Amino acid sequence: MTQTLELLKDLIRRESITPLDAGCQDLIASRLTPLGFHDERLDFVDTQNIYLKRGTDKPLFVFLGHTDVVPTGKLESWDSPPFKPTIRDGQLYGRGAADMKGGIAAFITAVERFIAKHPNHQGSIAVLLTSDEEGIATNGVVKVVEVLEQRKEKIDWCLVGEPSSDKKIGDVIRVGRRGSLCAKLTVQGVQGHVAYPELADNPIHRFAPALKALTEEVWDNGNAFFPPTSLQVSNINAGTGAENIIPASVEVQFNLRFCTELTEDMIKQRVHAIFDKHGLNYDVEWRLSGNPFLTSGGALIDATHAAIKTVTGFETIDDTGGGTSDGRFIAPTGAQVLELGALNASIHKINEHIGVADLEVLSDIYEQMLVLLLLTG
Repeated sequence: MTQTLELLKDLIRRESITPLDAGCQDLIASRLTPLGFHDERLDFVDTQNIYLKRGTDKPLFVFLGHTDVVPTGKLESWDSPPFKPTIRDGQLYGRGAADMKGGIAAFITAVERFIAKHPNHQGSIAVLLTSDEEGIATNGVVKVVEVLEQRKEKIDWCLVGEPSSDKKIGDVIRVGRRGSLCAKLTVQGVQGHVAYPELADNPIHRFAPALKALTEEVWDNGNAFFPPTSLQVSNINAGTGAENIIPASVEVQFNLRFCTELTEDMIKQRVHAIFDKHGLNYDVEWRLSGNPFLTSGGALIDATHAAIKTVTGFETIDDTGGGTSDGRFIAPTGAQVLELGALNASIHKINEHIGVADLEVLSDIYEQMLVLLLLTG
């Protein structure tokens, strides 16, 4: 077994269902502190965060990742136990294999090889890991960034090890992400008997035309980097469960994945205008998961393209698709941020897996990026 595969198997064995870390960060610290990395724990509430840093000079290159994983789902649906790493047909199966313990294992072994060859490299290297990415992400990287900002410690380049690849390792990198704005809408009516609708006010009926307008709204046309903004309704709840009662209220949850053509305030104004136009008696609770971010050029992207070309022989594609990542907390500080990791086809699924050979390709790319960015020669 390669060092990367051994490390990944050890990480998968640790049942770090969000927000648990289950000893993953201690394992990583035990490998990096002997190489001169300072071990700083920045835990908040139930979330464990570790910031391992080697050096104090600029520029600062940060590998960003999360040790928590999503729940397994039904255990009987897995072909092998989700926390017992198992190799079948060249694939390593286990929860977190692709999202994103595989990325963590790859960048740790890349760092180990790079430092062994170039102990006097330029700048500084850091590894930032959290156990709060797959959850609501309130006590993880967002809190660590506040600490770094308070002490004026600026990240220059941030590589997020999220599973960005499509068909083969390195064929797609994420150079930005859409913003995510969540809403919980409550529309009030008047409860009553279905046989006497004139004595009640059905909030579902009242909301229906507004729902149509909301889902048909053209928010923008996107731009050269992002697709058009998209709104999706995720939940609608109303009623007592009885078939003869007009409900007193209806609750609707929806989400907007928005591009850089819009801001949070612009979206809120337009949504409220739709509801006001339809005369609703309503209340909306908003939660901004993250603003859109984009790294449109610079040394980090150049080095990533060159590293992928050197290791794989092909050109990568810059993309901004997918969901959100913790990169959304790093980008506002002025850092160049991108995501490069495993294939994303099996993430969050039953029988999540990563190619054994892919691990070394990914680790080699990470090492080559360090060479291009931090090697003095």
